[in-house]
Amino acid sequence: MKLISGTANRPLSEAIAKELNVPLTEAVIKRFADMEVFSEIMENVRGEDVFVIQPTSYPANDNLMELLIVLDSLRRSSARRITAVIPYFGYARQDRKTGSRTPISAKLVANIITEAGAGRVLTMELHAGQIQGFFDIPLDNLFITPVFVPHIQKNLSGKDIVVVSPDVGGVVRARNFAKRIDADLAIIDKRREQAGVSEVMNVIGDVKGKTCIIIDDIADSAGTLCNAAVALLDKGADEVHAYVVHGVLSGGAIARVTASPLKTLVISDSIEATEAIRSADKVKQLSIAPLMGEAIDRISEEKSISELFV
Repeated sequence: MKLISGTANRPLSEAIAKELNVPLTEAVIKRFADMEVFSEIMENVRGEDVFVIQPTSYPANDNLMELLIVLDSLRRSSARRITAVIPYFGYARQDRKTGSRTPISAKLVANIITEAGAGRVLTMELHAGQIQGFFDIPLDNLFITPVFVPHIQKNLSGKDIVVVSPDVGGVVRARNFAKRIDADLAIIDKRREQAGVSEVMNVIGDVKGKTCIIIDDIADSAGTLCNAAVALLDKGADEVHAYVVHGVLSGGAIARVTASPLKTLVISDSIEATEAIRSADKVKQLSIAPLMGEAIDRISEEKSISELFV
């Protein structure tokens, strides 16, 4: 097995390598003066099972292009199998046509990753399940439950918990969490007038006197989380926590979270934390390195991935 790290989230790659007790393969990834990306693999990978770890987070286009060029380098170096490990899959929110003349960018990105040389993809908590079908190569989509559920059980045990989905699209994810921690389920009825702006309309379910845990896959502007927290407290909830897989947290998101009634925001390290995230008192980051490392090992050994989530 060979592990290669892109530049998007080097700390996560190093943590995964430590979990697997496999050193990161030496690779040179640099940008020329005009920001063209260049990569060179400095070790022999002929006939090897290679895993490229690179989330396509901000700056999404640069990190995606870097992934594609590294994949092409490996394909031309005769690697036996190349797995693109994408902890955060950018463009996932563009998974359908939202207007008359709009793209399905998630499908386009799936096509170019395949054409660049990936033989399979390992990712985590895709925004929409149908994205798995956009790839014509094997894809393993990991769930965050083995990371978040123990943290919830440790820190919120003994409280009357209700798991909240921030929208109808996240009900399946929230229900899965509720089942694992034996909690009730509530749903936020949300109307989104435009991208990045949400308006909470109603709370479906009983939250009065309960500790609410909002479960979501992506927090970008954090507007949905903050509005949902206000709505839940208005309905009589005691306190509100949020567990979000991918902490994009762009723009003024951290300031918004800090000023909100959210008690805590727990995210994973699928995206490298900025200084603002690291210094925010309300935000805690949990590592997905043990889970990703175990999945990589199972792929390399041709073992079941689904057993991780039984």
